[in-house]
Amino acid sequence: MAEAFPHIDFRREVTIGHLLADYTTASGLGGKVNPPLRDHACCKDERKFGEGEHRDDVFAVKSGFGGTEYLLAGLVSEGRRRGVPLGRLADLVTAAPARRYGLRNKGDLAVGFDADIALVDPDHRWVVRAEDSESSQEYTPFEGQELTVKVTDTFLRGTRVLQDGKIVGEPSGRYQSRPVGATG
Repeated sequence: MAEAFPHIDFRREVTIGHLLADYTTASGLGGKVNPPLRDHACCKDERKFGEGEHRDDVFAVKSGFGGTEYLLAGLVSEGRRRGVPLGRLADLVTAAPARRYGLRNKGDLAVGFDADIALVDPDHRWVVRAEDSESSQEYTPFEGQELTVKVTDTFLRGTRVLQDGKIVGEPSGRYQSRPVGATG
């Protein structure tokens, strides 16, 4: 497409679900999704699957599942397995999206940028279990998958919001407006 239409800035989008799961690993119907996903699209078990006879009906199951919680650990785990340098992985989740969406105070550790920082333990192997999740979703298509790194702490604008893998404090996120005319 890029060769046929060089004047168009095509965007390619992939989610952590596309990287970590396929039809053989997506924990049954919990993995039903209609790409492209652009948001954390989770809902509780009864809204996703319904009740009674329709729980096993692929056409009745709602599309979408949450994946934000596993984004960084999944990307680094899978990226290292595939030989992607850590600097490139960091760019994929920080500077690249900030540039794409024109978020001038995001994506770098520098004066004038928000102090949004995630710390990972590069030697912490763990198995994804919905019951251990901070989400109220109650299921995950990544159930049973082993990840090789774990996010331990997260800072939002310099304030710790995740400590030792547990949410601390009150929600403090805010909508990030994309500047008019931003082209990335």
